[in-house]
Amino acid sequence: MEKPILFMIVGLPGSGKTTKAKEIEQKYSALRLTPDEWILHLYGSNLDRKHTDALRDPIEQLQWQVAKRVLSLGRNVVIDWGFWSASEREKYRHETEIIGAIAKIVFMDVPVDELWSRISGRPESQEGTLHFTRAELDEWASGFEPPAQE
Repeated sequence: MEKPILFMIVGLPGSGKTTKAKEIEQKYSALRLTPDEWILHLYGSNLDRKHTDALRDPIEQLQWQVAKRVLSLGRNVVIDWGFWSASEREKYRHETEIIGAIAKIVFMDVPVDELWSRISGRPESQEGTLHFTRAELDEWASGFEPPAQE
């Protein structure tokens, strides 16, 4: 029996993470976990950034518990979190290997100007839960650690 795979989608907002995660979901019969969808479903689209950010960690913690269980059952999982730091990627890779699964990084490498062009054109990004500014995007990009030989 083949080992299950955890696909970690790495990239900033607007890089196409969710689109890629949906492709992987179909191709590899994977459970797809996307925090924005859970936040929107549970809390609606009228949260401000402060509330959205406060909800993200508990949602991701819950999704990780679900992901570990699914991997332990021998099924593939794709997580659409962004995984902005090398240490975060290493943590989840290590936990995945303990379960007996394989971790794969899928890096969505898109220049910041292109990210902003995509984001600013999306209706859901204009207000509410998924809204953020160009300054926030620039700040996030400055702290983002692209995968090297991970």
